[in-house]
Amino acid sequence: MDDRASTSMRSPLGRVTGLGTAKDGTAHWWAQRLTAVALVPLCGWMLVAALAQPNLDYATVHAWLARPVDAFLAALCVAVLAVHSWLGTTEIVEDYVHGRAAKVVTLITLRFAHALVGAAGVFAILRLSMGTLGS
Repeated sequence: MDDRASTSMRSPLGRVTGLGTAKDGTAHWWAQRLTAVALVPLCGWMLVAALAQPNLDYATVHAWLARPVDAFLAALCVAVLAVHSWLGTTEIVEDYVHGRAAKVVTLITLRFAHALVGAAGVFAILRLSMGTLGS
C-alpha cells in the first residue's frame, strides 16, 4: 500500500506524533508572563521615581542612583525589560518568519541585540550610581 494513502487515514493525533512535543512552549509562555508581572511594579516605580526628581540633569540622576536600592531596582527594571522584550520578539519571529535560514539569523541577532542593550543599560546605571564621569 502507498505510504501517502495510509497517512491520509490517520487521526490528527497520529499525524502529529513524532513531530516533537509542546513542552518547550510552556517554559517560554511562563517566562513571558512572569516578566510581564515583574515589569508592572518595576516600571511603575521607575516612572514615579523619575518624575519625583526635580530635574533629570546628571547631578540629580547621580544622586538618585547613588542610593543602592534605587540603583538595584533601576538595573533590575532594565534587565527584566530586556528579557521580556527578547521573549516577545522571539515569539514573533518563530510565528511569522518561515524561512529556516532567515529565522535562525534573526533569532541569533535578536539574542545578541537584547543582551547588548540590556548590558549597556545596566552598565550605564552602575556607572551613574558609582561616580562622576572622568574628564
